[in-house]
Amino acid sequence: MIRSGLMRAITYASTKHRNQVRKVDHTPFIAHPYRVCMLLKEHQVNEDIAVAALLHDVVEDTDATLEEIEQIFGDTVRYLVSEVTETDKEIAWVDRKKQSIKKVSHCDYAVKLLVAADKIDNLQSMIDAEMVHGPSMWESFVGSREEQVWYYQSMFESITHDLADDQWHPLFYLFQALLDKFTEGTYDFD
Repeated sequence: MIRSGLMRAITYASTKHRNQVRKVDHTPFIAHPYRVCMLLKEHQVNEDIAVAALLHDVVEDTDATLEEIEQIFGDTVRYLVSEVTETDKEIAWVDRKKQSIKKVSHCDYAVKLLVAADKIDNLQSMIDAEMVHGPSMWESFVGSREEQVWYYQSMFESITHDLADDQWHPLFYLFQALLDKFTEGTYDFD
């Protein structure tokens, strides 16, 4: 059964992202937050993390505000969304990514799970697109393929650097496996 908080988040995120599409394949953007949420739900996260997964891009990519998120979904969801939101789109891509990497290194475990799920879905989407479209797909991105590899490797290290072996969540292993596949750039079609 879907809880009311999740239903509100599905409706809210769908409305906010309604006219947006993903780079390269032009699928409805909302599919990305749905996949991030489902990945986290498969790993039994609490409702606040699942709701934040649905909302993780609304402040960054729509007219939604953190204040609105807090009013509708509460302070925990607001906190989670704020921790994964890049707020200054005016600065260069590399500088924004450096800020995000630094911020995540000091975040709590719930934020690290949310970031890992987001990056897993992004990596899988880039791998899929590269398999279909080849190198031309990178024309749709601000950062080059090499910069994307740097960013995802750095983000992975930022998430996991201070974790003991027994703190590694299965999502971190999945992130690592996809990152290795993406970095290598040779995809098996079997």
